[in-house]
Amino acid sequence: MSVDFLSLREKITAVHENKLFQASIIVVILVSALVIGVHTYEVRPAWMNVLAVLDTGVTLFFLFEILVRMAAEPGGIRAFFRGGWNVFDFVIVTMSLVPLEGSQMVLLGRLLRIFRILRLVSLIPELRVLLSALVKAIPRMGYVALLMFIIFYIYGAFGSLLFEGINPVLWGDIAISMLTLFRVVTFEDWTDVMYETMDVYPLSWLYFLSFIFLAAFVFLNMMIGVVVDVIHREHEAHILEELEEPERDRHAVQTQMLEARLERIEQKLDALGQHNDRSEWPHTRSETRR
Repeated sequence: MSVDFLSLREKITAVHENKLFQASIIVVILVSALVIGVHTYEVRPAWMNVLAVLDTGVTLFFLFEILVRMAAEPGGIRAFFRGGWNVFDFVIVTMSLVPLEGSQMVLLGRLLRIFRILRLVSLIPELRVLLSALVKAIPRMGYVALLMFIIFYIYGAFGSLLFEGINPVLWGDIAISMLTLFRVVTFEDWTDVMYETMDVYPLSWLYFLSFIFLAAFVFLNMMIGVVVDVIHREHEAHILEELEEPERDRHAVQTQMLEARLERIEQKLDALGQHNDRSEWPHTRSETRR
């Protein structure tokens, strides 16, 4: 690793960390999303050519940006691909290289280009924290959802047995009853359903209110609590990572500088050894003559 290479990497890193460059990435991502949205309308052929040029420009910019990030990575290419978000961005950019015109994969290429807007998630740290928290919260939310399903099933069975004769459309079987209860828990005209059953069973309001209390107030708030707890933990982990990142970068830079110094020392030693060999060669030749 030469000094020129280190200086080049420093320049690339400066470009990558430039706020204007980061802002331009966000602008290009938004332009890419707008281009995809415009394709869903009927556009004149002249404008289609403009959109094709914009799409090509966006693709080339994304390719340039990912190459800059790979070159600016302190630990090299291997360290770049150790990051999950880096791999995600690399896959998105690679998929964007699928040609559109004159290809049998036109539809696939356009569908893949829709995912380019997801690069906003990897670019903005706050969105990364939210998405990571959502993914990690899914297993814990699954247990709450399972408990909610049990409550839905029990109340659906009771509702089908009690109210089937009142309105078979809403309570015909347990599956339809669970759909009706989902309508109730989302508060979509649920009072109409309750008043209809109260004409036959005046105390049926206990059925609906107890179900709403459990499903809407208890279990949904449990899900919110799980998500909030995971987001809080992810936010703390993100803060610790930001505190440790400068130390890792400094260590990587120090390692690169040490390697460069060792290489220069080796080059000087090799040059000194060659010089000594040349200076000793005339003495050896004179001794041979003697």
